[in-house]
Amino acid sequence: MSDIPLLDATQAFLKQDHGQFINGKTKASGDSTFDVINPSTEAVIAKIHSATTQEVDAAIESSYQAFKGAWGKTSPYTRGVVLNKLADLIEQYGEEIAQLETLCSGKSIHLSRMFEVQQSAMFLRYFAGWSTKINGETMTPSFPSMQGEEYSAFTRREAIGVVAGILPWNFSVMIACWKIGAALCTGCTIVLKPSEFTPLTILRIAALAKEAGVPDGVLNIVNGKGDVGGQLIQHSKVRKVSFTGSVATGKKISATASADLTRCTLELGGKNTAAVLKDADIDRVVGGLFQLGYIHQGQVCAAPERVYVHSSRIDELTTKLAQKLSEAKIGSPLDESVYFGPLSNEPQFNKVCEYLEVAHQESRVLHGGKAIKGEGFFVEPTIVQASSVDETLMQEETFGPIISFMPYEDEEELIDLINNTPFGLSSSIWTNNLSQAMRMIPQIESGTVWVNMHSILDPSVPFGGTKQSGVGREFGREFINDYTEVKSVIMCY
Repeated sequence: MSDIPLLDATQAFLKQDHGQFINGKTKASGDSTFDVINPSTEAVIAKIHSATTQEVDAAIESSYQAFKGAWGKTSPYTRGVVLNKLADLIEQYGEEIAQLETLCSGKSIHLSRMFEVQQSAMFLRYFAGWSTKINGETMTPSFPSMQGEEYSAFTRREAIGVVAGILPWNFSVMIACWKIGAALCTGCTIVLKPSEFTPLTILRIAALAKEAGVPDGVLNIVNGKGDVGGQLIQHSKVRKVSFTGSVATGKKISATASADLTRCTLELGGKNTAAVLKDADIDRVVGGLFQLGYIHQGQVCAAPERVYVHSSRIDELTTKLAQKLSEAKIGSPLDESVYFGPLSNEPQFNKVCEYLEVAHQESRVLHGGKAIKGEGFFVEPTIVQASSVDETLMQEETFGPIISFMPYEDEEELIDLINNTPFGLSSSIWTNNLSQAMRMIPQIESGTVWVNMHSILDPSVPFGGTKQSGVGREFGREFINDYTEVKSVIMCY
C-alpha cells in the first residue's frame, strides 16, 4: 500500500501563517520562527512564529479577564455543553486532525485516529459530565451557644483561576484535551504551550473550541521553546501549572513554581515494569507487549520498558515476540499497512540511537538494535536481555522501542526487582493466579497497576505516578482537587 492522500483542508492548514491563538484570534507577528519537521521524511512542513514576551503576557491577561468575566459567569451546565460541542467538532474534523498529528509526530494514522481523535472526544465528554457535579459539603460546628445562637457551616469548591498547561510531543491532542477538559469544567481558564515539535494540531483545536462556543480568552495558545514555558510558570496571574513531560524538566518547573507557591501537577516519566509470572499465558503476554510496549514506537510514558519473566518462560516469550516483531511492517505512518513509524523528532532519534549502542555494549540484543538508514528517524523495534538490574537499560527511561527482559527465579524477590527504580508510574502483572496478583498489588510502588494488560487508560480511573514519576493525578474525581480551592463558610444565626 501507499500513503493515504492528504485532505485539501490538511494541505490548506499547513500553508497558513502559524503563531499564537490569543483572545480568540490567530497571531503570527513575531520575528523569531521555528520549523515543524515531518519525522518520516525530515521535510519542513510548516513554520511557526514564536511567542514574544508581550504575546505571552497578553495570553495570560486574556485568560485572567475571561476567568473574571465571561467564563466566570458561565453556568456549570453550559460549560458542559460547550465541552461536548468541542468533542463533536473534534470527531467531525477527525481525519484532518489525525493527518496533521501524524505529519508532526510520526504517529501511525491509525493511532492518530484512535487516540488523538476518538479518545480526545471521549475524555472531553467525561470532563463535561463533571461540570455540574463539583460540590462542597455542609457541616454542623460544635461551638458552644452562649445566648441561644446556632451555627452552620458549608464549603464551596471554587475554580483557582488561570492554568498554564505545558504539553509533550507524544500525544499532543489527547493530553491537551485532558488539560482543557479539567480546567474548563471546573471554571478555570487555560493557556497552553505545545511542544515545538507538534504545535499544529493544538492550533486547529483552538479554532474548533471557538466554534464550539468557548468564549474568547478562555483557551489561549502560545508557541515556542523553553523560555515561553518559563514565562508562563513565573507569571503572577498563573495559579496552577499542569505539566506532562520529562523528569528533568518537571523538577525545574516544580522548583520555579514552588518559589511562588504556584500549584503544580506533574505527570512525568517512568521505567515501567511488566512482571510475567510462571503461570502466565505467554501468547497473551506477547500480544500485549507487541501492542502496548511498542505502540507509537515506545514513546508512551506508561509503556513497559523492563520485563521480569520467570526463568522457565523467558526464552519462549522473547522468541515469540521477536517473531511477531519481524512480521511488522516499518515505514511511513501515513501508510495504513504500516505498524512502526519513525521516532517523533531528531533529538529523540539521537537519544534512542545512543541507548541502542549501550544495549550492544552492556546487554544481549535478541532482536533489532539498529537505526534504519535513509531519510526519516526510523529505528528497529528492539528486544534486549539483561543480566543485571544495574544495567543502563534496566534503570534509565529510553522512551523508545526498546524493551529489556530479565529472568527471575523467586517470586518473593520479584517485588524488590519491580521497585528497584527511582520511578513509579505504572506496572503490570501477568498471571492467571488472582490471589498472587492481589497480594502483589499493595506492595508495588507505582501509581497504576494493571493485571494482564498495560498502558490502557480510562477517564474514570485516576492516572499519575509516585516517586520521581510525578505529583498529582489526571482525571478520575481526583483532578477536581487540583483545579479548585476549598472555601469554608461559617454562619451564626
